[in-house]
Amino acid sequence: MRAIQVSEHGGPEVLRCVEAPDPEVGPGQLLVRTQAIGINFIDTYIRTGRYPTSLPYVPGSEGSGVVTAVGPDVTDFQVGDEVAWAAAPGSYAEQVLVPAEVAIPVPEGVKPEVAASALLQGMTAHYLIESIYKPQPDDAVLVHAGAGGVGLILTQLLSARGVRVITTVSTDDKEKLSREAGAAEVLRYEEDVAARVRELTGGVGVAASYDGVGASTFEASLAATRIRGTVALFGAASGPVPPFDLQRLNPLGSLFVTRPTLAHYTRDRAELLWRAGDIMHAIADGILRVRIGGSYPLAEAERAHRDLESRQTTGSIVLVP
Repeated sequence: MRAIQVSEHGGPEVLRCVEAPDPEVGPGQLLVRTQAIGINFIDTYIRTGRYPTSLPYVPGSEGSGVVTAVGPDVTDFQVGDEVAWAAAPGSYAEQVLVPAEVAIPVPEGVKPEVAASALLQGMTAHYLIESIYKPQPDDAVLVHAGAGGVGLILTQLLSARGVRVITTVSTDDKEKLSREAGAAEVLRYEEDVAARVRELTGGVGVAASYDGVGASTFEASLAATRIRGTVALFGAASGPVPPFDLQRLNPLGSLFVTRPTLAHYTRDRAELLWRAGDIMHAIADGILRVRIGGSYPLAEAERAHRDLESRQTTGSIVLVP
């Protein structure tokens, strides 16, 4: 089979398409023929060495496909089932061994590209608004990277609940996408974002700031959030936030700040199925639209990473074997 392999940490050029042995299914596993593979910013962090991993390795953890073999002790799935996953290392490949405990059934009518890209970003949005801070109708919130994968999902889910969503974007095209998703106001990064948010909220600030950008937006997130509000720093697309003195949170309004990760919010099968099920059914029912901003052949993983890191993409992007 073909797979993408990384033999050294570095830029997108280290992503090489190679011939690899076909995997053999074992206990507790599904062998899946991939139909689409999700690409996420965390893949770039691991590729560059920001998150340590052993070399060589096959990147990726998210995808969708059709089960071709099941382990001897697996009873919940069978050959021919369509499944998706967000926690199966080595997903940049034509065949993937997926632990049955992390596999999610794909509802009828959900396309493979959508299923492959919806889980990690969708469940991230889910834990942010269900478990970190659950906005109430008429709350105002700030969502950075409003035209990104998580940003578009957050905006749709929140606006459907009557929450006033303020987003940040970098271009006219991204502003259009963010507004179509339900954003009430869209700001540009080059503005004084905190001042504009305060102006738009009558000086109060937002109930929560959902920040997946990191270094370049974190100060604005702090300054834009109301007294006893929540800042959820769930990503670092622009780089990690430098260490800062927790005492600063007092004069800023006794803020709550968290740096969560999806793994801690899908700690068991029941929690995983709750979050994934809500997202998949929202898609199947037409409540949530997952934008596929780019589809790349597996062999062009390098180009996909370059586009992602240069912020040339919108929504979600996928590899297709």
